Amino acid sequence: MRKIYYRDAVLEAIDEEMARDPMVMMIGEDIGVGDGTWRCSKGLYEKYGDLRMKDSPISEAGFVGMGIGMALTGMRPIVEIMFSDFMLVAMDQIVNQMAKVCYMSGGQKGAPMVIRTTIGAGRAAAAQHSQNLNAVIAHFPGSKIVIPSDAYTAKGLLKTAIRDNNPVIVVEHRKHYSMEFDMPDDGDENLLLPIGKAAIVHEGNDITVVANSFQVGQCVKIAKRLSTKGVSVEVIDLRTLVPMDKETIIQSVKKTGRLLIVDEGYTSFGIGAEICAAVQENVFYDLDAPIMRLGEPDVSIPFSPALEKLVVPNEKTILAAIQKLVQGV
Repeated sequence: MRKIYYRDAVLEAIDEEMARDPMVMMIGEDIGVGDGTWRCSKGLYEKYGDLRMKDSPISEAGFVGMGIGMALTGMRPIVEIMFSDFMLVAMDQIVNQMAKVCYMSGGQKGAPMVIRTTIGAGRAAAAQHSQNLNAVIAHFPGSKIVIPSDAYTAKGLLKTAIRDNNPVIVVEHRKHYSMEFDMPDDGDENLLLPIGKAAIVHEGNDITVVANSFQVGQCVKIAKRLSTKGVSVEVIDLRTLVPMDKETIIQSVKKTGRLLIVDEGYTSFGIGAEICAAVQENVFYDLDAPIMRLGEPDVSIPFSPALEKLVVPNEKTILAAIQKLVQGV
């Protein structure tokens, strides 16, 4: 294993795919001369030049539209939207053009492109730079959505997304960029992880916890802590929101009899509700307790760090939810 920062794993994935395929290019705000807001494209402008590392104006609708046009003509663009909040500015391009072009052309045209964007509270960036819009974009068919939880999945899922012939939205967490993770050092330049497959990252028998993105690491920490107290927690890293790996969740819940869903988006009308609905008909008679969701309440993300901590799932609230579900075990 080697140590690598999350942002450098993303950089490696982009660099390797641009070197492999001359049709891969990148467009977004400050991704060229500025090395990217999160330093995920550092040095690529000097290596590949202005034609393949294109700095854009502050116009998400404009440069997402350019990306769609490039994809329609045979290129494989990576479009970076600095914060997922800004996807709302380009929603017509994302859900009415990119996601629908294959269907509306009867399969004659496609948009093999990637949108990389960032979610995540916890950095006092306030209500317009901290939202999690995964449930919004997942509602519209036509695009795949992947959500890495560490450097390994960030690199493997991004490389697979770039090679996919469908539009793929890659959702990264802002807290991850400066975090260091373990990465296999044996041929990881060829690392490709399948889209649509979840992973059991901590095995257990008493309760299933389904999480994604930054919340996966927090759930694994809690699972390890509880294992010393005789509580066996199985943690599933969702990895892909669309298409969702329901079968892995179903089989785990049939084994444990309990399900907690941890998601950083709003609880109402969110990813947790979709998972509940998706697995309920298959696990209802296996449940020993009601399915529980842990997400954000229906309030805008506060600017105040003290208030922000109260609305985002954290180790304390995850622990309390698990203890509530396994009470009496």
